[in-house]
Amino acid sequence: MQNASHWERVKGWLFHAFPHHLVSRITFRLTRLNIWLKDPLVRLYIRAFDVDMCEALEPNPRAYPSFNAFFIRALKPGARPIPIEPNAIACPADGRISQLGNIDNDRVVQAKGQDFSVVELLGGSHERAVPFINGKFCTIYLSPRDYHRVHMPATGRLIEMVHVPGRLFSVAPYAPRVIPRLYARNERMAAIFATPFGPMAVVMVGAVNVSAIETAWSGLVTPPAGKSIRSVDYTNSAPIIDLERGQEMGRFNMGSTAILLFGEGAVAWKPSLQIGESVKMGRRLGCSLVKPARDYVQAFSQEKAIASEI
Repeated sequence: MQNASHWERVKGWLFHAFPHHLVSRITFRLTRLNIWLKDPLVRLYIRAFDVDMCEALEPNPRAYPSFNAFFIRALKPGARPIPIEPNAIACPADGRISQLGNIDNDRVVQAKGQDFSVVELLGGSHERAVPFINGKFCTIYLSPRDYHRVHMPATGRLIEMVHVPGRLFSVAPYAPRVIPRLYARNERMAAIFATPFGPMAVVMVGAVNVSAIETAWSGLVTPPAGKSIRSVDYTNSAPIIDLERGQEMGRFNMGSTAILLFGEGAVAWKPSLQIGESVKMGRRLGCSLVKPARDYVQAFSQEKAIASEI
């Protein structure tokens, strides 16, 4: 718990006894009500968090039927330009870079003195984690004022979706410093893609008051939370889920964290990126270091077969 204040440690301890799921389910229902309180609540929220409504597709706060509809508001076309370079990796979400860098074997840095494993992040499967060993990661925290849809960092085909039940600890900036293995303990949805640059995972991590995580291809993933890990293999399913770079892949109904994973030697982050830096969806985070594979789905299958033998 280095660099954490005494009060931050106390808050982290208190969160262990907090009824995360109960509070979040109440939030789920309240934020979907169309009642008179909705409009003043939205206006208060905009002022409190300095939300920029000029970039919203619907700039009139009163036009949203519920607080949740306002929260997951769409942006105007062109509000988030996507890089034109074919090898560029685009930022998946608005927010702040919490951490980024190298995956050390299968360990991912959460904060100074805190880390977790790719295996546990992806639901306990060694086979699922092998393609990302010694790869790259980037963790982006979405604050209450941010745009809360998550987009594709690179063009890819969905291979597998994994829903991992868990706690709903806060992911506020202090939390990674005081709650061990936070992102590998909270409820989360991991989407594994085959891309021209190799395997890619986008992990959407839930948090307290994150009353729902949903995807573009299957709708609500949670709630209900469930008690066991659920995995859906899309390699032999219909229809095939192909998504372009910059296309929406999911959304948080209330804010949280997105973690991006790539394999060893696949990408390089921009040297100028700094921990704590604010970023926007679509910004160039880095570039691919490998020649794009034409049949990247077959290449992924071959890597998966090798991983199953390790």
